[in-house]
Amino acid sequence: MSEHVFIGVAWPYANGSLHLGQIAGAYLPADIFARYHRLKGNKVLMVSGSDQHGTPITLRAEQEGKSPQEIVSRYHQEFLDCWQKLGISYDLFTTTGTPNHAQVAHDIFLGLLDKGYMYKDVASQAYCPRCQRFLPDRYIEGTCPYCHSPQARGDQCDECGRTLNPSDLVDLRCRLCSTVPRFEVSEHFFLRLSAFEDRLKAWVQEQTHWRHNVLNFTLGILKGGLKDRAITRDIEWGVTVPQAGFERKRIYVWFEAVIGYLSASKEWAINNGDGAAWQPFWGNGAKSFYFIGKDNIPFHTLIWPAMLMGYGDHNLPYDVPANEFLTIEGKRLSTSRNWAVWLPDYLERYAPDPLRYVLSINMPETADTDFSWREFVRRNNDELVATYGNLAHRVLTFAHRNFAGVVPAPGELDSHSQELLGKAQAALDNVDTLLYGCHFRESVRAAMSLAQEANRYLDDKAPWKTIKEESQASATAIYVVLSVLSALKTILYPFLPFSSQELHNLLGFDGKIEASGWRIQSVPSGQKLPPPQPLFDKLDESIVDEESSRLGSEKS
Repeated sequence: MSEHVFIGVAWPYANGSLHLGQIAGAYLPADIFARYHRLKGNKVLMVSGSDQHGTPITLRAEQEGKSPQEIVSRYHQEFLDCWQKLGISYDLFTTTGTPNHAQVAHDIFLGLLDKGYMYKDVASQAYCPRCQRFLPDRYIEGTCPYCHSPQARGDQCDECGRTLNPSDLVDLRCRLCSTVPRFEVSEHFFLRLSAFEDRLKAWVQEQTHWRHNVLNFTLGILKGGLKDRAITRDIEWGVTVPQAGFERKRIYVWFEAVIGYLSASKEWAINNGDGAAWQPFWGNGAKSFYFIGKDNIPFHTLIWPAMLMGYGDHNLPYDVPANEFLTIEGKRLSTSRNWAVWLPDYLERYAPDPLRYVLSINMPETADTDFSWREFVRRNNDELVATYGNLAHRVLTFAHRNFAGVVPAPGELDSHSQELLGKAQAALDNVDTLLYGCHFRESVRAAMSLAQEANRYLDDKAPWKTIKEESQASATAIYVVLSVLSALKTILYPFLPFSSQELHNLLGFDGKIEASGWRIQSVPSGQKLPPPQPLFDKLDESIVDEESSRLGSEKS
């Protein structure tokens, strides 16, 4: 029986290009998970969009002398282009700027207000006398009171992950002019987060299937107690506040952006001609997964669940498989210093599957991991090209040269052949279990282990030696490896969709690989094989120095 699987993916701020840290942190694992479940025959809804209301957008707009909408439009289109080239298969990638999103955000706002989970109160808010305006939290910097990082923001410390208020910071300053702001009173709406503390604690303690880092981090925040948070701010870029007297204020982006998961689901349903189609993904029986980086954990394990509890009638997150950080060449990623590998730059020069592979096999699931160009070239050349790609190419080439370009009929299978086919089925079953539990790194390693086994089998059988005297033995060996390749195209499809589809076609199958399902598709003897083509290209070692030299240089 098929399942309903909802996949919510972190909403990137539309203020700059995507980088590999974001891809490894949220977008690639989400896509792997979605492709796997679609192969399994489950009903999947994967949504996200450009977060266009955050202060990072207004900051960028002010720096460039443009309107926020101009910044959003530029980067939203770039995101769509990158998703298509990298193969990130959203059912909908929208923005927080749609009328539908504003309507859903208003509905949740009013629903929580009506149930007493929101209230009006005055808040002391930072005001910059030099800029002559109230400062949104991201316009404020200072020292974190918990970890003492000097670059904490007014809403969150990226170093320790704590959510903050501007008044929590030590030595705070205006990010634009470095002036020390003063605090003035401003009226706002507050979410009564403290009212959900006991319910959240009981619910979180039941989530024993969560990753240890996610569960422990969330419990640590609960131990310190939850404070009510302002959900409106003094700014005129964002979703309006549906209350009289708040015309010059907007709903705070941390409250409004997570609502995008629900609003995007409803938009997807409307776009597909059935306005109620989103409901099975948000009701009992469905499982919802939220793919994010670790800096977003509290918003998805505490704040969004509290909002859903208060609003009612929608299921809470089943899992929040947040990844740790990806470092670049041993250093923490810094977009301001251009210590990053930008996705548009990568896709301009290289194929998508090698990147998907390297990030998958080194995914920061439980600890920070590192990306280096040397390791990228090594894994591409030694693993994709020499191990997996070479296995496919030499077997398909041999079949073309010696069996008239068709799948040969096997003879009786000896114990070695039966053992390898058994390992192929075991690998499929093992990866099935691993992917269901969001263990991506271990999954792709299991697949490559099967490719290595097939290479050892082929070397042992040496069909190029037996073809003249024992052609049936040669035919059997080629048939067995073609069958293993059929398993690998399925197992690796969630990770390597482009080369897996190509291998699907090279094995003589028609149509899309998704239609074959999560099974080892039988390779019938006599099936015609197209002319073989390499699945991957070997990379020259010179690109290591070439690409490394771009790090830290001025970004064009």
